[in-house]
Amino acid sequence: MERESNNNMTLSCSFVMTRSVWSYNLESEFELIRSIISLYPFISMDTEFPGVVFRSHPAFRQLNNNYVVMKANVDGMHLIQVGLTLSDGHDNLPTFGTSNRFIWEFNFCEFDVTHHPHDPHSIALLRRQGIDFDKNPKFGVSIVRFAELMMFSGLLYNNNIQWIAFHGAYDFGYMVKILSQRFFYMQPFLPPNLCDFLQLVKFFFGYKVYDVKHLIRFFPNLHGGLDKVSESLGLDNSCRKSHQAGSDSLVTLHMFGSLMKSVVVSYMPCRLGVTKEACNIVDFDAEIFEKDIKESPRKMQKPVVERTCLSH
Repeated sequence: MERESNNNMTLSCSFVMTRSVWSYNLESEFELIRSIISLYPFISMDTEFPGVVFRSHPAFRQLNNNYVVMKANVDGMHLIQVGLTLSDGHDNLPTFGTSNRFIWEFNFCEFDVTHHPHDPHSIALLRRQGIDFDKNPKFGVSIVRFAELMMFSGLLYNNNIQWIAFHGAYDFGYMVKILSQRFFYMQPFLPPNLCDFLQLVKFFFGYKVYDVKHLIRFFPNLHGGLDKVSESLGLDNSCRKSHQAGSDSLVTLHMFGSLMKSVVVSYMPCRLGVTKEACNIVDFDAEIFEKDIKESPRKMQKPVVERTCLSH
């Protein structure tokens, strides 16, 4: 059997290897995922994208307005990476019969830094963390083919799967955009309203979706972004490649596991569905509705939605 016991939640970097996925190995990597998905139903996801070019005015940070801002950003930009970490719920990652544990990082070809909208500060950060914006357009995965393979991978429409993200609005936003574009033949835009978007999240990902950013609200001593929360939980991130989707998905899984050891999940009010009351699935009522992106120091004047730092 593929599953092997490993009681250490924080694994040495010598034992965790990122399976970097490009156009040439996309099909074979999805075959691997299909072969083990029944054994590893906990899936942690992270995405990397070109930052945000629309921001909300502080006075208008309300549920539906936050969705409008997220939709404007996701509709106008392209995914760069998706990271997936699969676990069996007992801290074990796939091994494929080796001494290593594996996570996945999908690199996409659509984003062209010379032509497409982006936040220059976000792109500079991703460059520093090792993302090669010349390599991705040449060798990256087609979003359309990725969506097709997701459909038959066992990752979607699966009641046994539990999805985990950290501040996951944009993560699920981009995924819903690419999946609905391919399978509903929609234009590459999110639905016009929050209710329809949440229905699509439920349709693709089911009801068992957790946002760790929301979970930590029930822990008084935990706050901040991925790095700060991870540090507060005492996790060893010495081998982490910050702002790379595969590595960040692994850290998110570690944080989720650490939190779940402290509570009984069935009594947590943040096992998230897609009702209006539980829409923290994507953290729409967050005070700061952005994924690890600091506000521009410049005061924003326009109400509801403002475009900032736009580059072509």
